[in-house]
Amino acid sequence: MKLADFDVWARTELEAVELALERWVPTDAPAGLGLAMRYGVLDGGKRVRPLLVLAAAQAVHGNEDAAMRAACAVELIHAYSLVHDDMPCMDNDVLRRGKPTVHVQYGQAQAMLAGDAMQALAFEVLTPEAGVPPALQARLCALLARAAGHAGMAGGQAIDLVSIGQPLDERTLRDMHHRKTGALLQASVLMGAACGTTTPAAWQALSEYGDAIGLAFQVVDDILDVTQESETLGKTAGKDANDNKPTYVTVLGLDAARSHAAELRDTALAALARSGLAQAAWLSLLADKIVERES
Repeated sequence: MKLADFDVWARTELEAVELALERWVPTDAPAGLGLAMRYGVLDGGKRVRPLLVLAAAQAVHGNEDAAMRAACAVELIHAYSLVHDDMPCMDNDVLRRGKPTVHVQYGQAQAMLAGDAMQALAFEVLTPEAGVPPALQARLCALLARAAGHAGMAGGQAIDLVSIGQPLDERTLRDMHHRKTGALLQASVLMGAACGTTTPAAWQALSEYGDAIGLAFQVVDDILDVTQESETLGKTAGKDANDNKPTYVTVLGLDAARSHAAELRDTALAALARSGLAQAAWLSLLADKIVERES
């Protein structure tokens, strides 16, 4: 599969995701809440998680409506987490996706409510009255809730906050980032897979692929934090070091972190090869894109 073909596919899918989010994120929420929600989720971001959902769904010939809803729901959860993470009580950042963070633009109270509403909207999007079988709705909700909650993203963020200034070994760091970042990326793959039919072996292989690529994403994030400028990243560069946070670069060193990201990509691709799926090219190229990205 040519890289140019992938770029065309990704651009087409991202346009569809953007149109769906534009349609589902309200403009008429009271007291300006809709404006803050839309500011936090539209017109920005790499949309890696939606692409993983859609690539996995297409690999298993999944329900297209369910896959698009899952893609948007994952992005809503991700965007809400960024809104909350950027607030002064958490990471205290002022730049996200190349523009002022939501609490800078709309105030802390409105940012908190916008994040809350985006989280709820994710599950509303997953549960339409028609078009997606109820059993599939329930499975998608369960996968997303587990990845976003105490065992996943929220739990990882809690570990992150209490680890500031603390020395961590690589095993503890991996556990934190598996929860904080990796769980939602892995869930993106599995939610896409849930939209179709898989064998137990294929499901396990996709789970392993998602686990490896989820951790690789965070390793690359840590590398970019010390190697790129804020203008390229769209967020404040060097902030982890300034906040004395443990990262893969501080624990392993820059060169070892780069090697580890490449190893995780190889692990992901090996799992994908074991899946037995004939149409997994987009997932393979996404693994490359995640590790080779510069922002």
